[in-house]
Amino acid sequence: MMSVRSFLLTILLPASVYAQNGSLVQYVKPIIGTAKMGHTFPGATVPFGAVQLSPDTDTIPYAVDGKYNGDVYKYCAGYQYNDPTIVGFSHTHFSGTGHSDLGDFLIMPTTGELQMNPGTADRPQDGYRSAFSHDNEIAEPNYYKVKLNDHNILAELTTSTRVGFHQYTFPKSSQSHIILDLMAGIYNYEDKNVWTVVRVVNDTLVTGYRQTNGWARTRTAYFAMSFSKPFKEYGTQNNDKPQVYKGFWRKFDQNKNFPDIAGRNLRMHFDFNTEADEQIKIKFALSPVSMQNAVANMREEIPDWNFERVKEEGQNAWEKELQKIAINVPTKEDRINFYTAMYHAALMPTVYMDTNGEYKGLDQEIHKSAGFTNYTSFSLWDTFRAFHPYLNLINPKRNADMVASMMAHYDQSVLHMLPVWSHYANDNWCMSGYHSVSVVADAIIKGIYKGDAMAALNACVQTANARNYEGIGEYIDKGYISAEESGTSVSNTLEYAYDDWCIAQLAKKLGQTAIYQDFIKRSDNWRNVYDKSIGFMRPRLNDGSFKKDFDVLKTDGQGFIEGNTWNFSLYVPHNPEGMMENMGGKKRLSRYLDSLFTMHLPDEFFAHTEDITREGIIGNYVHGNEPSHHVAYLYNITGEPWKTQEKVRMILKHQYHNGADGLGGNDDCGQMSAWYIFSSLGFYPVAPASDEYWLGSPAVNEAKISVGNGKEFVIKAVNQSEKNVFVKKVLLNGKEVKNNRIKHADLIGGGELVFYMSAKKKI
Repeated sequence: MMSVRSFLLTILLPASVYAQNGSLVQYVKPIIGTAKMGHTFPGATVPFGAVQLSPDTDTIPYAVDGKYNGDVYKYCAGYQYNDPTIVGFSHTHFSGTGHSDLGDFLIMPTTGELQMNPGTADRPQDGYRSAFSHDNEIAEPNYYKVKLNDHNILAELTTSTRVGFHQYTFPKSSQSHIILDLMAGIYNYEDKNVWTVVRVVNDTLVTGYRQTNGWARTRTAYFAMSFSKPFKEYGTQNNDKPQVYKGFWRKFDQNKNFPDIAGRNLRMHFDFNTEADEQIKIKFALSPVSMQNAVANMREEIPDWNFERVKEEGQNAWEKELQKIAINVPTKEDRINFYTAMYHAALMPTVYMDTNGEYKGLDQEIHKSAGFTNYTSFSLWDTFRAFHPYLNLINPKRNADMVASMMAHYDQSVLHMLPVWSHYANDNWCMSGYHSVSVVADAIIKGIYKGDAMAALNACVQTANARNYEGIGEYIDKGYISAEESGTSVSNTLEYAYDDWCIAQLAKKLGQTAIYQDFIKRSDNWRNVYDKSIGFMRPRLNDGSFKKDFDVLKTDGQGFIEGNTWNFSLYVPHNPEGMMENMGGKKRLSRYLDSLFTMHLPDEFFAHTEDITREGIIGNYVHGNEPSHHVAYLYNITGEPWKTQEKVRMILKHQYHNGADGLGGNDDCGQMSAWYIFSSLGFYPVAPASDEYWLGSPAVNEAKISVGNGKEFVIKAVNQSEKNVFVKKVLLNGKEVKNNRIKHADLIGGGELVFYMSAKKKI
């Protein structure tokens, strides 16, 4: 008999979407990522879950002999597909970032002689790590399984929002162990661990916390760990350096069966006798507030030991998330790419509060959320572009809560600034711009955020006037940031100008004329770093002259962050027509774009920029890095929309694939994936904080977007195929779209957008 769930799916979704069991989860491939850069993690999590439980495949240090170790960059998410061993399973990860932290509380099951160091990839037998094979590895949404070959243990992982659930099937052994490595982490270096505390409450419950000093300067994570079977004994290895002051705790033997443990660099072992195929399960709960709250989170979310139930509930949550867009696409690979992108776009930001609503704020005090879910890990330099607009469309309540989280961040900030790149009650200030203002303005203008709009505007203004932050004072005074002031002076100026335009749009909506006039003027500052003599954005010196030593192809040392001027000279998303006029008009911009996509950028020009690799480059267009994500749509203003259509479809085909190295660049917390989703549907938010989307070329045959209140927005691409990438005409609710743009209100009101496709260009 068909289940109710399967029956509902069959009547809601096109026939080509669902398989025999009605599941969309089967089309998600968590291992799809970027093997050479910050890979997405393949482990278990629920949508936006606080716990992201995943294998870590190596433990290489951030620095060697006091110098940065470039190989560590590959381990931003802890997992590398080509590695032969697994070190263990940790509970917190970033998805596809270009820098890292986390990797908290690594657990590894072992058998045989107790080993308390991780060993090395070439000699795993010297430590607790184990060899594994992808033939014995399964990765699904909220489920991960792998055979640990060296220990003959089957490892399975699943989660709730705040609890990681481990299930280990052991062989018969009188020497079975669970290792808890409290030293392990991602981007580790000496003295990163500030302090660790562990309390062995009884023979099945362990609690504690760890404070680290990393990307987040002061980050404390609390835990509660519960075993399904009592351990027979336990012990601790303290790897701290000898201290001059030793205190009097040395009266105890703290290494064996001692329940009150503290230090900087601790590893623990819990020992068992196991029968053949005996399962030992572990529930590992996290809290930003306290050990007591971690225990409460565990009891609230997973009160029993039913692993399959927790797995199924998490996968049901993923089904619900994926069902927000139903698609009919030409191939199974297209379907996998689309739903994997939707999966990636629901991994971060993550819930950062306990089941009772408590969380640690930026002021390091305990707060209780008032009517919103508090989130952390905002990679705003990336995600303001398409990821947050994507949430405004299909997940507006979550994005409203994220804006509320940003406002709480602002209220708790002694610097009185909205977040730049925040995580775990910290701001790590990574990247440039103050792009939270884009997210805030976009959410208010589109009617998503229902909070105090004037307070939000004031927070945006205060952030934009923080004179002591990364050249803002000089930017306000001169209209640009000088090369003497900053090594990324040009890109900072361009990004501030866009953000200022966002503030102006919000002020206009709220009737704040003076603020609007101030910031609309500031939004024109991009003109101050454009050198008409060469036709590119260029660093400007303090005296007003342009920097003489300048290379238009290089991506480092030229005044830009992670990009060259060929790409950044197009970064005026809020005034592309003005940019085009400044460049010399439609023909000039068209030639520029043609050259960008067809010229060759030699490796030497990005060799020193980690976030740009050959795989993410088409000509000199860098899709693998976010500042160029709007560029293909600019042909719409040159009078050649067919070139936008052609380029969008080419990017979709060449930059997104099935497999471990399926992305052309870091996913960056969902931004690469959000670009794929929007572009596959046929439109893209070129300038968030406007109410417009620019049209491209849909790669779906049909899509149905659930836009709330029981309404659907339907997209149809008549005669769409790999060859039929050009658009003859577009009808919105039966009326022809003339300007290659549609409005947000058109989408959320429900209706139908029909593209008529052809193999011939419409010139």
